[in-house]
Amino acid sequence: MSKINVYDEISRNKRRTVFLMLGFILLLTAFGYLFDYFLSASGSIIISTLIFASIWTLISYFLSTRFVLLINGAKKADENEYRYLINTVEGLSIAAGIKPPQVYIIETPAMNAFATGRNPENSYVVFTTGLLKNLNRQEIEGVAAHEIAHIANQDIKIQTIAAMLAGFFVMIVDIIYRILFYSLFFSPNSQFDVDGESEDRNDFSKILILLIVFLASLIAAVFAELIKLAISREREYLADATGALLTRNPEGLASALEKIANLSPPFERANSATAHLFIYPPLGLRTVRSFLSRLLSTHPPIEERIKRLRSM
Repeated sequence: MSKINVYDEISRNKRRTVFLMLGFILLLTAFGYLFDYFLSASGSIIISTLIFASIWTLISYFLSTRFVLLINGAKKADENEYRYLINTVEGLSIAAGIKPPQVYIIETPAMNAFATGRNPENSYVVFTTGLLKNLNRQEIEGVAAHEIAHIANQDIKIQTIAAMLAGFFVMIVDIIYRILFYSLFFSPNSQFDVDGESEDRNDFSKILILLIVFLASLIAAVFAELIKLAISREREYLADATGALLTRNPEGLASALEKIANLSPPFERANSATAHLFIYPPLGLRTVRSFLSRLLSTHPPIEERIKRLRSM
């Protein structure tokens, strides 16, 4: 296994964030041009797309954290009920040399956790009640250290922004698809006559446009996955190693990952846009499409993560 320089990786994460945001604007604008051309909109769609893409990029940068917490049903941890957890997070943060993040809880029997935020000064760590109930203190400390490592390594910015950009790209194409479908088949100017012929468009042009939109939607879905895959799997390996160094106890995290992978029920609020944030994929890999899921997963195989931890 090649050595990883933490400071080099932090610098790369900053550059990747900028490239990701610029790439999102350019690619979404390219789709706007495509729709503008086929609908003869005289530039109105491409201009609107460029404006919305730019605005959403800014929203993603400044408000993505709130979106991630909201969509996953996370609430701030009660200081009395979760005093041990908060103290653990604070202690690990001091060891990592960062400001302690705010601690949030998700009420679910699923066993999982993630970190989010714009930077180490504005960060959050989130744990499910299922994880806190089923893991012992050493294992909880290992999971917390892994998430603190993501914050210290500044992975959270690109991870959180990726969630927002991927979700928006799929959403906007879906909206355009619905508008086109309605305008082609249900608008007053698109009715078929008795013979089944369109008054203003023939069937071939309708099918062609819908085919183009379908292909654009397919490309959008692929792009959404590529956004999340742009976050290298090495991020998880690096967070595992950094977390183990913080606790001086690799077995704690290794044991936690083993329990999460084998005992955790599905996370009912799992969302594909934010799945890459979690310490373990919340959508699950033990499915009929498990091979494809593993191939496209932002997470490396859990067995390999555990093996590396136990070899430290």
